[in-house]
Amino acid sequence: MNTNKNYRVIAIPVLLSFFVMSFCDLVGIGLDNAKADFELSNTLAQLIPMAVFVWFFLLSVPVGVLQQRIGKRNMLNIGMILTAGGLFLPFVFYSFPILMVGFALLGIGNTIIQVSANPLLIDVVPSNRASSFLSFSQFVKAIGSMIAPYLATYLAIRFGNWKLLLLVFAVVSLLSVLWLHLTKINETPSGESKATLSSCLRLLKVGYVAWMVLGIFFIVGIDVGINSTSGQFLMEKMNMAAEPAKHGRSLYFFGKMAGTFLGAMLLTRFSSKKFFIVSSIGTLLAIIAFIYSATPSFALTFMFLIGLICSNIYPLIFSLSIKRYENRASEISGLMIMAVSGGALIPPIVGWVSDLSNVTIAMYIFLICAGYLLFLSVYALKK
Repeated sequence: MNTNKNYRVIAIPVLLSFFVMSFCDLVGIGLDNAKADFELSNTLAQLIPMAVFVWFFLLSVPVGVLQQRIGKRNMLNIGMILTAGGLFLPFVFYSFPILMVGFALLGIGNTIIQVSANPLLIDVVPSNRASSFLSFSQFVKAIGSMIAPYLATYLAIRFGNWKLLLLVFAVVSLLSVLWLHLTKINETPSGESKATLSSCLRLLKVGYVAWMVLGIFFIVGIDVGINSTSGQFLMEKMNMAAEPAKHGRSLYFFGKMAGTFLGAMLLTRFSSKKFFIVSSIGTLLAIIAFIYSATPSFALTFMFLIGLICSNIYPLIFSLSIKRYENRASEISGLMIMAVSGGALIPPIVGWVSDLSNVTIAMYIFLICAGYLLFLSVYALKK
């Protein structure tokens, strides 16, 4: 923890890394444009989010182990450098294989950022301000996710090249690296026993932990799936033009941004477990309403509501698990980050079902995910 009175100034470059963290949500924009540019099937196009999110499963624990050796700031800068490289590559050499390599680098970098940014922010701010800064960090992340579609459209109209968005965000990543490198930060050394892959996997034998980890898998699958599929759904079912349909995901991310703030306030008054149940029911109903929307206006409204209502489910699952097994926080954190790989597996299944039938039928997969979250919220309440 940093006791310096100027901790707010020191926190700025760390908070900027959360803006860089939002760049993984470029998968939706990349998917829509790559699908049109390379005439990809739905199944093939959904490999793009898989290229990003599979690394959460493969690298989260190894990154945590390496971070204990080289430090959080160094690890975070490595992640942002890899993110910049993943964005530069398809901007310079635009083909589907290169795009896949670029988004794989983006995923690797984002995995590192997510492992390193939260504990580094806790080191920087006073302990009594940690929760508020962590909530604000999610707001910063949501800003990047929300503005990206509009910026991509502006650059495409103004300069005829949506890929300029990749260049802009790559430059932001490198500037963030430079700023963080020049900032003096006193990191708090870890006093816990080191987590290993085997110690994490052994925890999956505990039923409560296994069910909660699966919940993370499904909520991230919904998040990434709505991001990557909503544009296609709005164009095919609602007959919306391409650009307005792509802007729909900005409403989703705006809902997430608003939901984070509302959740932070409401959770000071209401039980986390009861809030989890209400959020799960609301998410299920909002997805049903989205699928059966009669007009584009209704569909866009329910996209916003999905983002608003489901925005707190991830931190709720995370906090409920940590509170129950506080002495195993490192292992549980590793498992939770590994479960973010749901963003790699759910969207390709949605794409495959879309090719077999249609995108409306494929959206029912999100209902299955939301149904599990409702079951999980009841299970957590009983426990």
